[in-house]
Amino acid sequence: MKKIIVPIDFSEHSEYALKTAVKLAKQYNSEVLALHMLEMSDLMLTASDGLQYEKATFFIKLSEQKFEEFLKKDYLEGVKVTPIIKHFKVFSEVDEVAKKHNADLIVMGSHGASGVKEFFVGSNTERVVRHSEIPVLVVKNKVTDINFETVVFACDFSEEAIKPYKNAVKMFDKINSKMYFVYVNLPNERFKSSAQIEKQVANFFTKAEGNLDKMKDVHYVSDYTVEDGILNFSLKVGADIIAIPTHGKKGLAHFFTGSIGEDVANHATLPVMTFKI
Repeated sequence: MKKIIVPIDFSEHSEYALKTAVKLAKQYNSEVLALHMLEMSDLMLTASDGLQYEKATFFIKLSEQKFEEFLKKDYLEGVKVTPIIKHFKVFSEVDEVAKKHNADLIVMGSHGASGVKEFFVGSNTERVVRHSEIPVLVVKNKVTDINFETVVFACDFSEEAIKPYKNAVKMFDKINSKMYFVYVNLPNERFKSSAQIEKQVANFFTKAEGNLDKMKDVHYVSDYTVEDGILNFSLKVGADIIAIPTHGKKGLAHFFTGSIGEDVANHATLPVMTFKI
């Protein structure tokens, strides 16, 4: 993990993300790319007349100054931090920055809500998650001790989940994480018998790994919602992080279709990392 991108909007939650990225950078000797996306209209940025040009220049300088002040933190000592300012606020372009700098991970703060699904919906975080080709780590609380020792990877073991599964295993195997794989069975039209689930999981690992060795690490959970199942299981095994696939422009909706009882879903306090399908 050589480079970590952190989008900064000067909010409390973006500072949570920055602190988390710094902790990871110290563990893995990574560089932190602090990215501020300056919200300005195209009219101001392309203005040629004196007044509009002066306004654009003023706001750019003001933002740069504020960004410089924001990065004067004691906890940044000993970490290589590269500030990047982009004069747009199109969150799909965070992925372009990641590609340009060959980044390995994006860390973002989120206000969050109840459950895993609402953790992203309607936020800038969701927009980044939808477009990012690299993993996105989302934190919504101050993380005192970030580590990836125990990981819960939740998916439906469909063939389209093979790509994110492989990417997750590749990342976490490098740092010797203990990975639990979890399938959540629901009491509705998506209910499957044990035989059906095991057949699907066997097919998954046959295509993903060429063997069934990792079936021993799969846990089958029954719950009222996918969110409840993931979060309750993560609590049970003492997980440090939850990893889940995301469906690109379809967001998390596809993965969570059919979930019920979201109003009783637990609050996701653990960091969540997404891997694009």
